Amino acid sequence: MKYLMLVLTDPTLEESAEAEAPIPIEQWVEEAYGSGRAIEGDRLRPPSDVKTIRRRRRELIVSDGPFTEAYELIAGFDILETETLEEAIELASRHPMATGGTIHLQPAWPLDL
Repeated sequence: MKYLMLVLTDPTLEESAEAEAPIPIEQWVEEAYGSGRAIEGDRLRPPSDVKTIRRRRRELIVSDGPFTEAYELIAGFDILETETLEEAIELASRHPMATGGTIHLQPAWPLDL
């Protein structure tokens, strides 16, 4: 099953939280991608580069910035592919931002075309 793993910042945490990460990010990347359980991912540009697109009453509205006012910002993403939800949770929980930020794990819902 595929999962979208969003990596979120959490500015309410103290910087010392990064020192508590279970493993360095390079080790997580090697483990996750080396095993084939992570299949794609990247960092994301800052909120100042975000565009939000909407269509309302046939009018195109393009706005600058994130789609919500939130203190957590999406810093990156990974696409995980694992046999079980438990395996995806275990892998996501080892990401350093599980300690220094927040990880959002959402199952994909494939389109039936």
